[in-house]
Amino acid sequence: MSPNNVALLAIFLSVLCCLPARAQAPQQPPITAFVAVNVLPMDSDRVLPGQTVLVENGKIVAIGASVDVPKDAQIIDGQGSRFLSPGLADMHTHADTAADLALYLANGVTTVLHMGEASSAFMGQIRPAVDGGKIPGPQVYAAFVVDGSPRYGHFVITTPDEARWIVRLAKTNGYDFIKVYNDLSAECFEALIEEGRRQQIAVAGHGVSQVGLERQLAAGQVLVAHTEEFLYAMFSSSNDRPPSPEQIPGVIASIKRYGAFVTADLNTYATIARQWGRPAVVATFMQAPEIRHLSPQRRIEWTSAGYAKRSGDLTDRLSFLSRFTKDMSNAGVPLVVGTDAPTIPGLIPGYSVHENLYALEHAGLTRYEVLAAATRVPGEFIRRSVRSAAPFGTIAPGSRADLIYSAKNPLEDLSTLREPLGVMAKGKWYAQSDLRTLLDEVARKYR
Repeated sequence: MSPNNVALLAIFLSVLCCLPARAQAPQQPPITAFVAVNVLPMDSDRVLPGQTVLVENGKIVAIGASVDVPKDAQIIDGQGSRFLSPGLADMHTHADTAADLALYLANGVTTVLHMGEASSAFMGQIRPAVDGGKIPGPQVYAAFVVDGSPRYGHFVITTPDEARWIVRLAKTNGYDFIKVYNDLSAECFEALIEEGRRQQIAVAGHGVSQVGLERQLAAGQVLVAHTEEFLYAMFSSSNDRPPSPEQIPGVIASIKRYGAFVTADLNTYATIARQWGRPAVVATFMQAPEIRHLSPQRRIEWTSAGYAKRSGDLTDRLSFLSRFTKDMSNAGVPLVVGTDAPTIPGLIPGYSVHENLYALEHAGLTRYEVLAAATRVPGEFIRRSVRSAAPFGTIAPGSRADLIYSAKNPLEDLSTLREPLGVMAKGKWYAQSDLRTLLDEVARKYR
């Protein structure tokens, strides 16, 4: 066997070892037709009853009440009572295995943005296999995270020249974003922005202490990676108390002035608040039925995480963030769902998205606004930032065929998305039995 063939075989085997047992993307007919379905196009708060949606080559090619269906098409008959909505998105994840990506798919999540510390194997092997439809999972976008000190464990740059080179290196290795972290110097941040424009790689991430979040947005940072970043980088408060609500309009005006997107990760902060200083709460996470889908390594990391060892109470800050998130939504700030799973104890890939949807609804967002933050707005964010990306997040001709087939109208009951009758990812159809098999195989892998 030639050296090249040996290398290819090694890559193939390394990908397989990361997969749930027997997990394979199902073989597909050339065309799939959803007939007699009620469609949530997500271009506005509406439902289109009795539609036919035609999918070919991974894209939606037609939608309407009267669409000719080819004879060789796979038919999925909604019988007038089923609903079709866009697949969900998690715009802040650290899931980095094929098993994690299978969990996302089984939960109706068809797009994720990996926000840092992905392994080279994930970027070079697993991601291409999933994006190419060879193994099951969502479409994956990825950010390369950089910082100005090693205290958070991230890749360190200390000069503008290093910053420019890291952007070029990230582009070479297929990253879509640069994620900035807390301790960068102002000079390095500016170099990342400038080189990012040249290389067409957008900058997202945290508030940088030496720059300030408003200056970051003015310079062109496209996404704030956590809603709570505003607590640290724009609002003023003292003694760990929440800011005054009177500050909210001014902060929102700054966000809108620069057209930035914000990651609405309300359940992430709520989950941290629940376990803050409370080891018993982490113990309850370890007893949840879904824990069987979390790797043994992650379980160990959860039990040793530091949140339960902290003192104080985050309840008031959580209430403030709920109000802030609602006010941002009311003001038209583009919000995207993100969860930080599975690095935060209590947040399992896929399941975490549904918990965040409930948290946003509880904060007062309408169900349409909640769904938009998990579908249409992530599609707008990616299309603005990644010029080669295919449209997604709506049900319209030309959009990527990422779909959730559900028993009920999600605009009336978000929980119906947690038990999908089927999921389509990039035109590949996974019936409910296929999704259950994915979950079972992940659990079997970790048993």
